[in-house]
Parts: sequence; C-alpha cells; structure tokens
Amino acid sequence: MLNTIFYSLKVVIVTLIISAISIIYVKKIAFHVNALDIPNERKVHTKPMPRFGGLGIFFAFLVGYMLFGQNTIQMNSILIGSFIILLTGMIDDINPITAKAKLIGQLIAAAVITFYGEILLSEVTVFGFYINFGIFSYPITILFIVACTNIINLIDGLDGLAGGISAIFFITIIIICFLQGRIMNLEFTLTLIMLGSTLGFLIHNFYPAKIFAGDSGALFLGFIISIISLLGFKGTILTSVFVPLLVLAIPILDTLFAIIRRIGHHKRITDADKLHLHHQLLGMKFSHRTTVLIIYAVNILFAMASIFYTLNEQISPYIRIGIYLILLILLAWFINKTNIITEKQIKFKKKDKVVDKKKNTK
Repeated sequence: MLNTIFYSLKVVIVTLIISAISIIYVKKIAFHVNALDIPNERKVHTKPMPRFGGLGIFFAFLVGYMLFGQNTIQMNSILIGSFIILLTGMIDDINPITAKAKLIGQLIAAAVITFYGEILLSEVTVFGFYINFGIFSYPITILFIVACTNIINLIDGLDGLAGGISAIFFITIIIICFLQGRIMNLEFTLTLIMLGSTLGFLIHNFYPAKIFAGDSGALFLGFIISIISLLGFKGTILTSVFVPLLVLAIPILDTLFAIIRRIGHHKRITDADKLHLHHQLLGMKFSHRTTVLIIYAVNILFAMASIFYTLNEQISPYIRIGIYLILLILLAWFINKTNIITEKQIKFKKKDKVVDKKKNTK
C-alpha cells in the first residue's frame, strides 16, 4: 500500500509540474494564433484571455502516459479519441465552429472508444432484472460519452470552475479505487495522470485566471471523465454507473436546469444565457472567487456521498442519509431563491459593481 501511495504521488507531481510549465508556453501560442476569448456583454471577464488551456493539459497527459502508461488497445483508442476531441476544441478556440461540427467531432471520438477500444456500457442489473443491451451497447455508450463531454463544457463559465470540478472528480475516483483495491490498472493510472495535469492547469486558471481551458480543455476533460467512468464502473449493477454520476451532480443538474429553462421559454437547447448556477450565485452578490469555492464545497459533498455509497455497510446509514438530506435541502433552497429554472433578469457582480444583465454565454 505504501509503495502504491508513493507511486501515486510521483505520477501526480510529475504531471502537475509538466502541465504547469507547458501552460506558460501555451499562453504564448494562444496569443500567436489568436485563440482568444474576447469579452462582450455576455462575458464575465473584461480583457482578452488565451483559450488554449486544453493543449497544456493534453500535453501533460500525453507525457504522463509515455512515462507511466501501458501500451494497450484500450489506451490507444483513448489517445486517438482524445486527440480528435482536442483538435475539435482547438479549431473552435481559434475560429468558432457550429454546434453540429463540434458534435460530429465528438461522435467520431466516441466511436473510436466504443468500436476500436471496446470500452462499452453493455449490461446492467436493475432491481433484480438483468438487461443486456446487445448491439445497442454501442449507441448507448456513444451517447454517454458525448453527454459527459458536453457537461463539463457547459459549466465552464468562471475561473477555475471546470478544472476544479474535474479535479474533485479525479480525487474521488482515486479514493474509491484505493478503498476497493482497484489499483495499478488503466483506470487508476489514467486518473492519476489526469489529476496532475488538471492541477497544473489550475495553477494558471484559478481566479484571477491567466488562461482559460477553452473548448479544447473543457471537452477534453469531459471526454476523459466519461472514459474513466466507463472503465471503473462498467459492472452489471446499475448503481455502479450511479457513483460517477453522483460525483458530477453539479454540472449534471446545471445542464438539466438549463434544458428545462430553455424548453420552457421556447428556445433552442444550445442558446446561450446568463442563468447558470455560477451566474445565480454571482447574482446573490457573492464574489467571483467565493462563488467558485461555494460550488467546490457543494461538489465535495456530492463526492463524499459517492464515496460513502461505495462503502455501503462500512458507514453508518445515518451519516449517508444526513448528507443526502443536506444536499436535497440545499438544492430545494437554491431553486426557490434563484431564477435557475425561470428566466428573469438577474444581477451579478462585476468589478465590485452590481449591474443588470439579461444575456449570457454558456
């Protein structure tokens, strides 16, 4: 166990250093190719920001794989699919492309994972009933990968938000792997590499950010999260799929609320607005940094719930029920106090001034 801990720390520290250093050069590349996020009435930031953070994360991930990974068909499929996702995001970071074009890139990457890598969600047991998806395993898995890929992208609206939520996910999965004895395998190594790569990026991305993840980073993080979920929780029990989804509860709920909100107001699901979770907290007069930390804290509660869920009988049911109740109460209070499902004008803080805004990005 001690050797595994030292190995884990080595992987995380090495990839963190590589990521942190590479981001310095990635910022220069972003300015050179004009991969910039220009502020407008829908943005929270006030000056052009480089958007190539995903390139730095991917570079650290690639070096981490060469140093610590193993050459397998599954890993090859992950490398190919990740490159397709990164390329799709980088093109969009330089010159925005249509949602359909991005979706095509995501579908191709997901197809590589399912058909070449054979990483599938193929069967589940629900309430004692066994279900084998058969040939439908492929479209179901592709749908799962594409959904996770976009969930992180949709919540990427504040400095350090997408990277922090992703890092919490990776830490949670590592803890669960240790508790269940699932170590020194592809899932475990991949998660360690991604944790270090993401933390190195967060050094430059936490408020006030010097670089954004961009679509290249947010899509790549969501893509890898979907794969780790499939690798580690592909057992036949339906609850094995529930664990990673619980860790991602914040971005999933935010996406769900956005869909309900836009459908309810006869808008396209892809239409941008400024009514996401983080905008609601800004509208409650929390600062940029405090808003991100609040979301981190709630996400950690969901992560703890997922860890306790896997421990099952080892943790008192009162503790598990208590956490679930706290989360439920927080959710109900938040919906009641904000416009996250309705679509009204909200207020948010910007440079210590409260201003009214109607529209927004993501």
